[in-house]
Amino acid sequence: MSHRRLSPEDSLPLYSLESSREDSCESASVLETQPVSPTTDIRNSTDLSYYQVSSKHRKHASDKWALLLHVPKPALIAALLTICVSSYLLSLQAGDLVYINEHLGIIGAELLVSVISLTAVTVMLYAGRMRSNTRRATLLLILCIFTTLYLYDHGERFEHHGFYNLLVFLGIFVPLNLAIALFYLLWCNIDNFIVYFFISLAIGGISAGVSLVHYRRVFDRGALGTFQYIPGECQWTGSNIPFIDLLPAGTQNFWAGSMYCQPESQKIQASVDSDGVLRVACESDNMDVFVDVLPETRQWPLKDKDMWSVFNHVVLKKIVRLPYSSSQPFVLNDTTQAVVVRCGSSSTIVTRVSPPLAKLPAFVPPSDSDTRVPNNSALVQKPARFDASGAVQMRLERPNVVYLMIDAVSRRQFYRRLPKSAEVLKTLHRPGNHRLFELYRYHSVGFSTDNNTKAAYTGEIYPSLPNPLPIWAYYRDRGYVTARVETGCDDWAKEYTGRSYKSQEYSVGNRSLDYELSSPFCLPEYYPNVGNAFGNFKGPYSMTARCLYGRYVHDWAFDYLSQLRSEFREHRAKKLEHQKDARPYMITATFLEGHEGTGEVLRTLDDSLAAFLESMRDSGELDDTVLIVGADHGLHMGINFAFLQNGRIEHQNPFMAMSVPEWLHEFSETYQTEYGSEKVSPFVANEQRLVTPFETHHTFRVLADWPEFETDSWKRSLFAAQRAGRTCEEVGIGANFCMCKISDTG
Repeated sequence: MSHRRLSPEDSLPLYSLESSREDSCESASVLETQPVSPTTDIRNSTDLSYYQVSSKHRKHASDKWALLLHVPKPALIAALLTICVSSYLLSLQAGDLVYINEHLGIIGAELLVSVISLTAVTVMLYAGRMRSNTRRATLLLILCIFTTLYLYDHGERFEHHGFYNLLVFLGIFVPLNLAIALFYLLWCNIDNFIVYFFISLAIGGISAGVSLVHYRRVFDRGALGTFQYIPGECQWTGSNIPFIDLLPAGTQNFWAGSMYCQPESQKIQASVDSDGVLRVACESDNMDVFVDVLPETRQWPLKDKDMWSVFNHVVLKKIVRLPYSSSQPFVLNDTTQAVVVRCGSSSTIVTRVSPPLAKLPAFVPPSDSDTRVPNNSALVQKPARFDASGAVQMRLERPNVVYLMIDAVSRRQFYRRLPKSAEVLKTLHRPGNHRLFELYRYHSVGFSTDNNTKAAYTGEIYPSLPNPLPIWAYYRDRGYVTARVETGCDDWAKEYTGRSYKSQEYSVGNRSLDYELSSPFCLPEYYPNVGNAFGNFKGPYSMTARCLYGRYVHDWAFDYLSQLRSEFREHRAKKLEHQKDARPYMITATFLEGHEGTGEVLRTLDDSLAAFLESMRDSGELDDTVLIVGADHGLHMGINFAFLQNGRIEHQNPFMAMSVPEWLHEFSETYQTEYGSEKVSPFVANEQRLVTPFETHHTFRVLADWPEFETDSWKRSLFAAQRAGRTCEEVGIGANFCMCKISDTG
């Protein structure tokens, strides 16, 4: 009986899926066997199996592609690596924030091409037959390439963003290749795996689809209502599918370490009494104790507050370290807001409000204050004003204002990462005492903090007057006590309006604030004093837990905020008892936990923010205080923003909610009915209408002027119903940033 011999036509046979699996799953590390003679009789061969005989012809999946393309594997690998490197280099294109925003889709696509190219090489390394020397050389070449790329650009700013690109690259490449490798391993070891895989894929796809439908509905929900699809009102543009919600909390930065702060090794008890005497008790009595007296930064000139390696260095230079002894009083001077107590290797921060409000010198606005135009100008017609003092029964003469600005947090991100705070937020709505309102179509007017906070704090993006003062100066000029907490070793005026000041010797804080807390957040344990202070793993923008002496950085800020509220309210209560004028207060604080690429660090803020909101509610402060909790914009970095329309929408839809005392709510409703062009509830209407930081600014102005306010500011504030169907162009949102367009369907 003659035996069938292999012919050249057998070199690329058609296989069934199962035979391909068997062929491809042969040990990829074994070198190609020597060619077998075409005359070899397969059936009579006793030393070679069928697969050994046909090893030259039955190639691995990756080998077949190389043959079909008529490209040697080394050449194919070289081509793929060239594409990988070229695409990665193209993704490093630099520019300002506007340029990056306009080219983000291209940058993201180039990164994807780079990932796919390297993934193809990686699969060839473990799933294809390859000589050991070729495999080792390829791995070494990949290592050298990415070491070189890292050295070429590992910047962590928008202008030079190599480190962010690398993190996004790895954030896609690692999970993708782990999934492919797992698939390959299971395919090689489980019979009929493909059947099980498609069944699992179908089940997973259905589950993901159902989850996405749920998350799409959740996206519209707020504390007390939902985003309504109203004909004639703008709707979010594009396909708003929140794929990011499919990722469990912590997925994006689980590898960055614990999200908890490691407690200090020694317990320290430290406090300052009303006379300014510091008392310290360390866990071990035999330790040397030192006190670092942190400088007061309020009166510093602009030149000393530049955030780029200036402000923090000046703070460190001006710290005074003194030994502490319990045998004699350690008295702090009147202006010291914070000290660091050091017992051995452990440290803690002690803050206080100083001087006490009763000893605070009266502030007389200078002639060049922000009130100079138009009120102080005889050449400019004064705007129309309305006196509400006879139209409303007020518990107190003027409302207090507390504004918490949480940087880079979208409306959906607030509910996604701050569930406890979101639950407490609902309880702030107590008709008869105070009411809560949320702005579902609140839209940022720029890419970053710059334009959005300038719109909110000055009312204009491009200052029209020299030496532009922020909104807290407007309050101080009208008799308010003003205080500000900056948790990023930053000064807002210097950073965002500093170029508009004629002299860098100008002290904005001295003109605008009674109290300022910044210096604790410039300490090198949190804010690096060498290298890049805004890295991914340390500093105010890090993707790790932001800790300072065993506690979250924001906890030190909340401590000071509680002290401010306590001091101001005790002073006000005493004044009211003696029927004297009580000064209202305006407090602002900035938190940066939302400002990092993974969006995960924000979770660390939840407990403290929820406790703060509960304290405001339970103390009764909301009966006479306007509380605003909001953001300047949503997250403008990370995978969701770079690749998905949902990320673009969230970027332009920051969180914004406001609690209003009942008496102010009633007056606003009455004023709208009597003087407004539309007879609707202004708060209910504005919840569903397009509003921006410009309306926030006029809301601030109205509150500062109360009870006699400018009618134009009132009409442009959140206390008046803004016109229905407004467009981005009408409200001052540039076409490049508009994510909300008019729809004719509900």
